[in-house]
Amino acid sequence: MLYVLLIGLAAGAIAGLIVRGKGYGCLLNIVIGIIGAVVGNWLLPEMGIYIRHGIIGTLVTAVIGAIVFLFAVNLLKKILES
Repeated sequence: MLYVLLIGLAAGAIAGLIVRGKGYGCLLNIVIGIIGAVVGNWLLPEMGIYIRHGIIGTLVTAVIGAIVFLFAVNLLKKILES
């Protein structure tokens, strides 16, 4: 369980830095990272992309999924605001 939280924290923080320029805070980074891992584990194989397992592979998959998730959230936010 601690492994999932640590990977989620790292993935959320990295995705936050890439998308926003700063993180979202410890708890929200964990949530974003875990959602990103789910999105990445679903999306990447659907696109024919397979990343090796292990800590680095899991982290890369979670970061890619978290970036896609944050992009979708930001897009939805802009649509709802207009």
